[in-house]
Amino acid sequence: MKLRYKILFIAVALVGLSSCKDFLDKVPDTRVYLVNLDQLQQLLVTGYMDSNYALVGELSSDNVIDNNSPSKDGVRYHLSYYDQFDEQVYAWDDVDLNISDSDSPSGVWNSCYGAIAVANAVLEKGLQFKSTGMIEDEPMTAADKARLDAILGEAYMIRAYHHFILAQIFCMPYRGDAINATLPGIPYSTKPETTLDPKYDRGTLKQTYDSIEADLLRGLPLITEEYYQSPKYHFNLASSNSFAARFYLIKRDYEKVVQYANAAFRGNEPSSMLNDGWWQEDFYYISDIGRYFTSIERPSNFQLFTSYSTWWRRFLGYRFTCNRDAKRATIQGPGPSWRRCQYQNTKTKEKFAMMPCFNGVCGSAGGQEYGSYYAGNCFEQFEYTDKISGIGYCHEIRPEFTSEETLLMRAEANLFLGNIDAAFDDLYLWNEEHLSPNESDRYNHVELTKEQIIDFYGCFDDPDRADPGYGIVMKFNIDEVCPSDKYKLTDEIEPYLQCIQHFRRIQLVHMGNRWFDIKRYGFTIEHKMGISDVYTLKVLDPRYAIQIPSEVIGAGLDPNPRSTNAPVQAPRIGRDENVRISD
Repeated sequence: MKLRYKILFIAVALVGLSSCKDFLDKVPDTRVYLVNLDQLQQLLVTGYMDSNYALVGELSSDNVIDNNSPSKDGVRYHLSYYDQFDEQVYAWDDVDLNISDSDSPSGVWNSCYGAIAVANAVLEKGLQFKSTGMIEDEPMTAADKARLDAILGEAYMIRAYHHFILAQIFCMPYRGDAINATLPGIPYSTKPETTLDPKYDRGTLKQTYDSIEADLLRGLPLITEEYYQSPKYHFNLASSNSFAARFYLIKRDYEKVVQYANAAFRGNEPSSMLNDGWWQEDFYYISDIGRYFTSIERPSNFQLFTSYSTWWRRFLGYRFTCNRDAKRATIQGPGPSWRRCQYQNTKTKEKFAMMPCFNGVCGSAGGQEYGSYYAGNCFEQFEYTDKISGIGYCHEIRPEFTSEETLLMRAEANLFLGNIDAAFDDLYLWNEEHLSPNESDRYNHVELTKEQIIDFYGCFDDPDRADPGYGIVMKFNIDEVCPSDKYKLTDEIEPYLQCIQHFRRIQLVHMGNRWFDIKRYGFTIEHKMGISDVYTLKVLDPRYAIQIPSEVIGAGLDPNPRSTNAPVQAPRIGRDENVRISD
């Protein structure tokens, strides 16, 4: 199939610049001149990244394996990669292949700074209106002032969020003010560009986080949902507070995490805002699942992002995908209350434990031999521009902020605050809302208890354990990554934190957020590649920070430090074919 990708080019100086001398003789001025509130609000519609950081995050994480590497049983395949830069991302190499792709690190970088450029243009003009009290030579009314505040609030949130995503991908994890002051950040852009070749400094990671926080706190009080027909495609009250909770979770400021998570629920019982997709039994096509789970009608979706992305296509029989241990640690593996829920793949005859809710909402390529995917998080929605020629745009809709993630953030914060009961209550609710409506599927799925959490997430140190580990339980180094005098990981709370990171891994699978958790928790992971190569990423490895784009380095921005780590030696698409095994 011939594909045509829509690429948005915005004149942002952080993108590498190249041109001929004649063209440089005259500085082009392609800025939009904004004169009223309608234009400001309409421009903000384009102020959201249209790339998808899921591919970079997932290929860097332990949610993906190389099908060409031998399994424990010696099974390996000879599959091709979907895109040539997939190998580089999986091996944590600097990416210099196909950098024009919107899914590449360059695509994410350019898309984020493109969104930031929009926010800066709106803020510059909006603050001018505010300081003069005039719009189009007319005094602003009270209604104008309220609407302008809402526009400025969204612009501040857009600028804070996209710098935050850039920091999560291209910087080392947050480590507290003292250490952050010694680490490189990312250029924090606050003004529209008016010169041809401005020079940037990365600043420190402390400066980056301080600027993000300042914008977040400026924007949050101004957010309202009054002026948009579809608030879930904009920063709204729920998503803005959820973003604040995510930001302070990274900073280990747990009191604020609880504060903003509670604000995101807006006085509602969280149980009334969780996804009801698990309880639907009338999905006919696999694409129906993706559309349902990413609908604005779902109360669990606080904010949706649209993107141009081919990430889902990696699951259709290609080399790097969610398979083997990665699959067993996420969508088709054991858990504290469902480890006795046994299934068998009708084609491969493999037996495994699985949370019943995933039965029927997961897709596969090649009968699960090459991997499976949860369709609610990553299914492609193709937009044809010419059906006869078979060309168009590859879309994925990201449920960027959800009630489920917010619930798990609150659980983690309460855990470190010493409120184990409150943390367990949120874990219990998440678990209950992921049950299946089918009584036969729920066979052997028992009620979650504290004892089960302690037993399940402690049993993996036992060499005679019944359930293989699959990398579900990880060694935390959170106190080394982000030292805190106030909060420490103790033996008492560790099983619950293991449960939280496991539930987060399941909830956010295919979304790229697992990579952020690996960095902030300080996990060590391995990537087996090819016949015998093994790459190891240890706690605080410099490659925790994805290398900034090569064209940006070429334009003069300092690269991320690196260290050497040499390695040691269109198929069928359908639902997974699993049957429950009774005792």
